[in-house]
Amino acid sequence: MRDYIISTTSTADLPENFKEEHDIVVNYLTFIQDGKEYKDDVNEGLSYTEFYDRVREGSLSQTSAVNIEDASVMFEKYAKQGIDVLHISFSSGLSSTYNNECIAAEDVMERYPDSNIVVIDSLCASMGQGLLVYYAVRMKEKGCSLEEVVKWVEDNKLHICHQVTVQDLNHLHRGGRVSKTVAVIGTIVSVKPVIYVNDEGKLIPFKNVRGRKKSLTVLVDDMIEKIEGYDNEIVYIGHGDCEEDAEFVKQQVIERTGITNVVIGYLGAVIGSHAGPGTVALFFLGKNR
Repeated sequence: MRDYIISTTSTADLPENFKEEHDIVVNYLTFIQDGKEYKDDVNEGLSYTEFYDRVREGSLSQTSAVNIEDASVMFEKYAKQGIDVLHISFSSGLSSTYNNECIAAEDVMERYPDSNIVVIDSLCASMGQGLLVYYAVRMKEKGCSLEEVVKWVEDNKLHICHQVTVQDLNHLHRGGRVSKTVAVIGTIVSVKPVIYVNDEGKLIPFKNVRGRKKSLTVLVDDMIEKIEGYDNEIVYIGHGDCEEDAEFVKQQVIERTGITNVVIGYLGAVIGSHAGPGTVALFFLGKNR
């Protein structure tokens, strides 16, 4: 069995220690804030708090997909070494990153005919994408082949549930992720939108609740409806610089589901540019999205 690595894009928002411990290779998207371009990498760009403070002060961020050249460079590095690649990409419903990486992979495989680069459209975002990577890594470390891992990911990616509440929808509207009509809901005092990622990998508002605590509780309510029959060995919670709210959701998950392996992390700058400060997102395996 040929050796292979698992890679992903920075939009997976994986905890830094997990990436380091498991040698996860990352393709970084970029964003422009206050006229300067940054990598979506907290180790080289802005700290999480600095980024979100700027957004709160009115700074608008423009995000860019991974370009074909950068993806080619990364894939070629491993093709030269005779190492295959399983790349779990950002949802094609939210970015052109997946398409660009497919073009790059095809180009590299033409130049290195013995190489095998599999680019998967995760149809996931943020730590939902990260959850797919987590399970793929676990399988690889148990000795599963690239083909076995690819099959599991393809069979289960639409069972990665994304339950998200945002402070308002205007950030998503500015990034083209929801319509202006939908975004107006986000301006209504005390109404908190709850959204999810559908089977096409797009963000869909599906519920509006009154009050912040209620919106956080609803995330777990919906989780409980969906997890029956699924063994969640880990649950991820991402937040847009609102750790106390993320901790509240964590305690709800532990108390109401019995799942204790719950990991909290920041939403990175690219995801945060569209979701905004105050976003809390819950990611888990379930029967449907």
